[in-house]
Amino acid sequence: MPIDLSHAQDIARVLTTALPYIRRFSGKTLVVKYGGNAMKDDAQITSFARDIVLMKAVGMNPVVIHGGGPQIGAHLEKLGKTSRFVEGMRVTDEDTMDVVEMMLGGLVNKTIVSQINAQGGRAVGLSGKDGGLIRARQLKIKGEDLGQVGEVEKIDPRVIAHLESGGFIPVIAPIGVDAEGRSYNINADSVAGKLASVLQAEKLMLLTNTAGVLDKSGKVLTGLAVQQVESLIADGIIRGGMLPKIRCALDAVNSGVKTAQIIDGRVEHAVLLELFTDEGIGTMIRA
Repeated sequence: MPIDLSHAQDIARVLTTALPYIRRFSGKTLVVKYGGNAMKDDAQITSFARDIVLMKAVGMNPVVIHGGGPQIGAHLEKLGKTSRFVEGMRVTDEDTMDVVEMMLGGLVNKTIVSQINAQGGRAVGLSGKDGGLIRARQLKIKGEDLGQVGEVEKIDPRVIAHLESGGFIPVIAPIGVDAEGRSYNINADSVAGKLASVLQAEKLMLLTNTAGVLDKSGKVLTGLAVQQVESLIADGIIRGGMLPKIRCALDAVNSGVKTAQIIDGRVEHAVLLELFTDEGIGTMIRA
């Protein structure tokens, strides 16, 4: 079969376009939060896994933190248990916490790990309980007791450093533990932001089911400085479910992370499009 020279040249152009970004990020830690809404089917998870494996293959150090809210909700429904939310946080009693640990620390985590390994990577699944990674404390909103919903008190990144130096890809479920050994369900965006800050990551990427921050006309905003983002919040343009993600991104950037991106994880190879193209996708926030 004759070689399709035009197709081969297209591939070569893609590779040469990516080269400056590969050089820039080689040896750097990049924290990627993979939202439960962005893992609706096997094709999406496989696309994400291939992106992560390629990052590691070209010398980057990806650290994956995943959510799993839809998966937890679906399993609770099967059990006949109704979820109650306070400002987007699932009230978590002991029975619900059992399901959270089973889904986040078990099924969802191991699905992502298996897909990364199937694509040639070396992923290791963790929760915040492993290696003392995430010390948590109970979170209360407006004085209301949410049960075993927590926030990050402290992160000990040594287990991450050991995995990175050994060529492994950490995949982390956002479950923490307090000094008494009680488990807590923690917002995955919050864990990703705190971990990126502690690791002084080059980049924080939040994959979700939206295109990014939109202006009044529905256009994606990007290249935003911290002050611009604060103005958009004050003007009510950034509101609702986007606010926690934005606050997480702002905290990370203000703590030394170079940039934070909010991108649509439903787009095939969203991570590579953000990393290896001049245009990128989604919303970028910088200091």
